[in-house]
Amino acid sequence: MKKLQVDLGARSYPIYIGQHLLGQTALTTPYIKGQQVLIVTNETVAPLYLKKTLTAFANFKTSEVILPDGEEYKNLKVLNKIFDTLLSQRFDRQTTLVALGGGVVGDMTGFAAACYQRGVPFIQIPTTLLAQVDSSVGGKTGVNHRLGKNMIGAFHQPLCVVIDIDTLQTLDDRQLSAGLAEVIKYGLINDLEFFEWLESHAEALLARDFSALSFAIARSCQDKANIVAKDERESGQRALLNLGHTFGHAIETGLGYGVYLHGEGVAIGMCLAAQFSARLGWMSEIDVTRIKTLIEKMALPTRIPDDLTIERMLDLMQVDKKVQAGKLRLVLLEGIGKTIITDQYDPQLLRQSLKQA
Repeated sequence: MKKLQVDLGARSYPIYIGQHLLGQTALTTPYIKGQQVLIVTNETVAPLYLKKTLTAFANFKTSEVILPDGEEYKNLKVLNKIFDTLLSQRFDRQTTLVALGGGVVGDMTGFAAACYQRGVPFIQIPTTLLAQVDSSVGGKTGVNHRLGKNMIGAFHQPLCVVIDIDTLQTLDDRQLSAGLAEVIKYGLINDLEFFEWLESHAEALLARDFSALSFAIARSCQDKANIVAKDERESGQRALLNLGHTFGHAIETGLGYGVYLHGEGVAIGMCLAAQFSARLGWMSEIDVTRIKTLIEKMALPTRIPDDLTIERMLDLMQVDKKVQAGKLRLVLLEGIGKTIITDQYDPQLLRQSLKQA
């Protein structure tokens, strides 16, 4: 087992990465102050891992909420299922919520924890690759709105993150690839060495080789933890973690939540960011090709879907948390491993770049 640390002063917490971690009481018990634990999971994960997870909390009064599975259910209406259980069963301020599932479960559980009685603690137990390398770390929580993805939420850090790599053996191939999009992102942002490692280990990752997955997850979590420690609430450097997300969120929202997985939208978004950066003269076409080749090798899409118009894309991109004073800031590339946040670009060039894609 590997142990990493997210350094946030009084809100610091560990990330445990390894095999056979579900059900290990010693990993979670030290962080729970009260006697009540509510486990939130979904219809897909519950039959696989709920029983084993419950053994880790055998010394507490536990209950569970099982949500429908899918991005389309990440909304305020479904969120109320968690609050209904908390209130009807009289969970108190010492309650600990546990998120057992992918990014949707983690985001919704964290948001519920941030809101219930103005804030209760929670633990992340992510079961998808995307959640393990990205959404479970850093304290971003929230739900979607029909007009914009993740526009309603709060920063609320977990007590700890427990990543059991064994759960990836039941993950379908499409979800695995979606997670690899976020892994690639870390290489593109500020880790050229990691990007080069991914180029030579793509096949091992897709084959679910434990050694390769363990290294990729730990490296991704460490890269994210380093950034979050410097900028917890995304006032500066942390926005670099949104590489590809402005484009990707527009695709997810425009097509309807759940049509494209989050990682698939991000994969296309990273290609769009690279192509636009090259059009601006900031990076070489050779690097654009390397990025596209790796994304395709991970069985991910690289082009805007045909049934999404450029006008619709541009309109949705304006509903983005990086918009300031009416100007859309984008995370772009000056090369592999070198990113910037800027609003200094010609909107017409952006339109032309999107049409080309």
